[in-house]
Amino acid sequence: MIEFKPLTIETKEIYTHYFSDSNERGCELSFANLNMWGTHQYAILHNNLVFFLRYDKRCLYSYPIGAGDKKATIDDIIADAKERHISCRIIGLYGSADISLEKLYPGKFSISKDRDSYDYVYDINDLASLQGRKYHKKRTHYNKFCKSFPDYSVVPLTENNINEIREMLDKWYHDRLTNNPDNDYYLEQEALKKALLHYNDLNMEGLILLAHDNIRKTHDNIDNNNNNNDTDNIFNKNHILAVTLGSHLSNDTFDVHFEKARWDVDGAYTVINNEFAKYIRDKYPHIKFLNREDDMGIEGLRKSKQSYYPHHMIEKSMAILQEV
Repeated sequence: MIEFKPLTIETKEIYTHYFSDSNERGCELSFANLNMWGTHQYAILHNNLVFFLRYDKRCLYSYPIGAGDKKATIDDIIADAKERHISCRIIGLYGSADISLEKLYPGKFSISKDRDSYDYVYDINDLASLQGRKYHKKRTHYNKFCKSFPDYSVVPLTENNINEIREMLDKWYHDRLTNNPDNDYYLEQEALKKALLHYNDLNMEGLILLAHDNIRKTHDNIDNNNNNNDTDNIFNKNHILAVTLGSHLSNDTFDVHFEKARWDVDGAYTVINNEFAKYIRDKYPHIKFLNREDDMGIEGLRKSKQSYYPHHMIEKSMAILQEV
């Protein structure tokens, strides 16, 4: 059985060493995501990095990362799954990895595209400028927001304001779960808590959208409907309308992990998206793309991500060893 070790923030140097030899750029390979979502363990096999994941009640292996012997590594994965009496499921097959796996094991794996996990990757200049006819609706939302909040500002997320953001996010999830109790936000909420707890260690970057003296709501009856004036005072006090967090994914790509905005403020999502693109572009001129991750198969989220016209999608596949 493979001796997997816990993946911790202290193991980042090991991860970076193997990841630097890889061309894959899916969001699952973000070191921040690996630490925030689910339970991950790692092992070094035949000069490759392999992850063992427990996520959403399933055990999964990652496709080997690195320049080592893929065949020998996958042989070990297959044997490990057999010893654990679990299905051998391998995720993280990007680009031509599915073809390579089929060549190594003809007919042994059932390989399928996982459309719900495709990453949306955008040209950072498109999101920072919102130029052209295709972004007309986005500019309309942006302009409407600016008319309502002409004195808005954006500030970096730091240890000095992180507690206020925690309060804002607690209310965001409270409202979502109150209005849609069947939606499963708990895994995401826990991941976001980890992101804030280890904000500096994970080398996260964040931006906060603020309004000032003229803050107001677009729907006057929201307080009455929610009957939650105490928590809503958090927003009135701190004027927080939106927040976004991300981290470096590769030399030319920045990964946007979370983006949350007040749902009752028209244009807040558009503005924080645009401002974060400008912020990252100005701070890191070498960044060309923003990876805004997947849509999880959620119709509304897919429509929203498509409306920003991605530069390209990162296709992903999953392989399941066929039982003999």
